[in-house]
Amino acid sequence: MLRPLVIASLTFMLSAPAVADVYRFKDEHGNTLYTDKPSTLPAERLNVKSQKTDVVALEQRQQEEQKRRQDAAGARQQTTKQRAEDKQAAELTAKDKAERCTKARERYDSYMNSQRLFEQLPNGERRYLSDAELDTARAAAKTTMDEMCK
Repeated sequence: MLRPLVIASLTFMLSAPAVADVYRFKDEHGNTLYTDKPSTLPAERLNVKSQKTDVVALEQRQQEEQKRRQDAAGARQQTTKQRAEDKQAAELTAKDKAERCTKARERYDSYMNSQRLFEQLPNGERRYLSDAELDTARAAAKTTMDEMCK
């Protein structure tokens, strides 16, 4: 009968939060010190209670923090990748626009320097443009050039 009582009391004592006497006092230089064994009296006794750390909860918080950091790193990586792709697309667009501008300018110059323009018919023959059609083609080439070379 005594043995179960001893085991129960030991289990209770080990599972209870740790309580230690902590004292606050001032030394001869006026500094405030905290200790469990004051060297001078009077010392003020403080009630300090501590608890054991819940290891499972701590590991869970660490895992959550690590996952959050990994997600943040992934998001930063994705953003960096997207910016690089956007920059590359902008460079390709600028290059393409410059090429279209050059071609439109060459077409306009050839229309302006040509005395006669023609269009190719399906049977392979040429049909030469009248003066009115030539002026219209030159105006259209100028408009296209102006739009492409903005």
